[in-house]
Amino acid sequence: MGDIDTLIQRICIYALPVLFAITLHEAAHAYAARRFGDNTAYMMGRMTLNPLKHIDPIGTVLLPLLSMMTSGFLFGWAKPVPVNFGALRNLRSGMRWVAAAGPLANLAMAVMWVLLFKLAASMDNSYAQPLALMSRAGININVVLMVLNLMPILPLDGGRIVESFLPAGMAYKYSRLEPYGMWVLLALVVTGLLTPILSPFINMVYHLLGIFF
Repeated sequence: MGDIDTLIQRICIYALPVLFAITLHEAAHAYAARRFGDNTAYMMGRMTLNPLKHIDPIGTVLLPLLSMMTSGFLFGWAKPVPVNFGALRNLRSGMRWVAAAGPLANLAMAVMWVLLFKLAASMDNSYAQPLALMSRAGININVVLMVLNLMPILPLDGGRIVESFLPAGMAYKYSRLEPYGMWVLLALVVTGLLTPILSPFINMVYHLLGIFF
């Protein structure tokens, strides 16, 4: 019974930060795509803050629940925003900014949750602890999501950014690795290698947030 209560508490604490994190991440991709010339995501209703438009039943609901129950490491994904890179006014810079928009949105949300955490620390009422716990969850989720998405593996945002900087021939060869990217990522999760790879970068972002805020 205690384990179930703990899981329910974790779900209550993490539900809102997770929804915000994935919704704004994907909406930022959609907004950037339209800003740089591609209306695909806008026409498909993905440039929205409605989380139902971005939720993937397996990646956003089932897998995060299973990962929280088994490893305590929150892992999952949302429905990718469709982008027609050929429609971008400038393929290289457009691809770069569309890819970077998601992690930048997560960075902005991490800052927002840091400020809410500081607010909770200054409060002296019954809302202080729930807000502090939710803010801590929001910081963790957004920092991890930002760092994870910046890994140089296609189809992650970091891979797309790397592709945008490569010469045309190398970019084409690099793009052909995309079908294997998620398998590589899942292999890193299963073998436990993902955490030691990400940890130094996650700690660096925490350190920078601590310096500025």
